[in-house]
Amino acid sequence: MKTMQANVVTPDGKVYEGDVEMVSVKTSEGGLGILPGHLPLVTPLTIGAVRAKKDGNIQLIAVNGGFMEVRSDEVNVLAESAELPSDIDVARARAAKERAERRLDKAKKDDIDFKRAELALKRAINRLDVAEK
Repeated sequence: MKTMQANVVTPDGKVYEGDVEMVSVKTSEGGLGILPGHLPLVTPLTIGAVRAKKDGNIQLIAVNGGFMEVRSDEVNVLAESAELPSDIDVARARAAKERAERRLDKAKKDDIDFKRAELALKRAINRLDVAEK
């Protein structure tokens, strides 16, 4: 099967690189799957897992927003932050989720704090989902 180069990069450096058969991401418009030879595009990403598939195996990467650039033979994810499952501290992610849930309950009257707490909760849930699969 044909492959393409996939890279996940953050301001701190490269998190993932490899030849893959498919990359799927979560965009602001919904899920998107990319196969080799896809038309070029650039799209914003939301908080979610990037899935890189090769030989029937799926590598999950927790991504917290950013952009994806697609070329016919390459996919580049430029993420605000990204983590492989092996790099996620599950206990820390659970604690972050609990803190965000408490802040969310307290922030219902204040839109700014509510949005911040909501994003923190989404990031924590994303990290837990990736780490526990």
